[in-house]
Amino acid sequence: MTTSSYRRIAVLDIGKTNAKVVVLDSGTGAEIAVLKRPNITIKTGPYPHYDIEALWSFALDALKRLAREPGFDAISITTHGAAAALLGRDGTLAMPVIDYEHEYPQEIRDAYTGLRPSFDETFSPRLAMGLNVGAQLHYQKTAFPEEFAEVTEIVTYAQYWAARLTGVVANELTSLGCHTDLWNPKTSSYSSLVDKLGIRDLMAPIRSAFDALGPVRPDIVAELGLAAPVPVYCGIHDSNASLLPHLVHRQAPFAVVSTGTWAINFGVGGDLDHLDAKRDALANVDAYGRAVPSSRFMGGREFEILSAEIGPVNDEAAWAAIGAVIGKGTMLLPNIAPGSGPFPGKVGRWIGAEKASREARHAAACLYLALMTDACLALIGAKGPIIVEGPFALNETYLKVLAALTGREVLALPGSTGTSQGAALLTGIRPVSGAERHFAPADIPGLAAYRDRWYAAME
Repeated sequence: MTTSSYRRIAVLDIGKTNAKVVVLDSGTGAEIAVLKRPNITIKTGPYPHYDIEALWSFALDALKRLAREPGFDAISITTHGAAAALLGRDGTLAMPVIDYEHEYPQEIRDAYTGLRPSFDETFSPRLAMGLNVGAQLHYQKTAFPEEFAEVTEIVTYAQYWAARLTGVVANELTSLGCHTDLWNPKTSSYSSLVDKLGIRDLMAPIRSAFDALGPVRPDIVAELGLAAPVPVYCGIHDSNASLLPHLVHRQAPFAVVSTGTWAINFGVGGDLDHLDAKRDALANVDAYGRAVPSSRFMGGREFEILSAEIGPVNDEAAWAAIGAVIGKGTMLLPNIAPGSGPFPGKVGRWIGAEKASREARHAAACLYLALMTDACLALIGAKGPIIVEGPFALNETYLKVLAALTGREVLALPGSTGTSQGAALLTGIRPVSGAERHFAPADIPGLAAYRDRWYAAME
């Protein structure tokens, strides 16, 4: 990666729940300005879809305000995956951008199951609703053939926003390679599904996430009040944006546990030979086009549910309760949030928690999260130090247990929001290291036997 001289980078960051525009200082890596709004789904129309025009208005207004203060000299983009924009001849949307949580009629789902490539080809597991972009495209083409016939170009989601800013249409590898069913990571080419769906000629040209697609369109330069056009970079899928800072300055092998609603686990330097599609293991494609073994569970959502049930407990009290929890065998089994993770079909339940204190239940919940992460890391053959970023990096009980379970050093990056910083790196600025806390593996008496009992209780 060449280094650039940009002082401030504006990042358009569209998540499933919220959209924001962030300005980052390239010298410190700090977010010096943030504007955000909820990402609303429109329930009317042919199917539930994102309010694209509201997001566009928000993006333009935010960029206009931030151009005045603090200012920026480049724009980058990151979005959630599982979305694609279908464009018509005039470059506008031919069909609404579908909400991936929409579930399709059973006959359409069954037909898609017969079409989609094997896991050995795509390393993309069959996911619910529209979490496979291939399933979205099949649904749109099958249920709305007349509207789909007007589609002239299919664009991955982050790159749709880049196209609106620049007029340059592109697809990009991290967005094609995040469980879409459309990409073959081993051959670095489209999967057989693209031809089965008859859409090869519709797929926009592939560009690198690091490419500057072009300057902001002249009419937008005027609308934003920019003194001069600024470059817009191609953009990146959000989980891969979180991974990118580590790829830039760490040597493989290492693991990244990126936490938010999901706990997404990356085994950098691992191989694809032992991934189990039935246990939510898959390959993502990183910003350099390389396949990265990955696994996940809905850890943030689960901890949110558990915390609401248990009530507030501070970390010192939870850690103080760990010994008694392990000794008494108080434990939580998966899953609290059904439908994903390394133990599919299991229904969460407590063991030995009837008389447990709030502190003991909280400690058991931290043990649960660490055991789930350990299982996810084992599924992808992760090796080397484990970097935990996002909210779980603030949970010392979880971090200490994870280090003990894996026998590996755990590095916590509590300040990392991941996505915006990673997207800013596409512009060629140098990564700025944040404060890391290190947790060396230490023996926790009885933990190995507790893990054995946890697995046995699931049988």
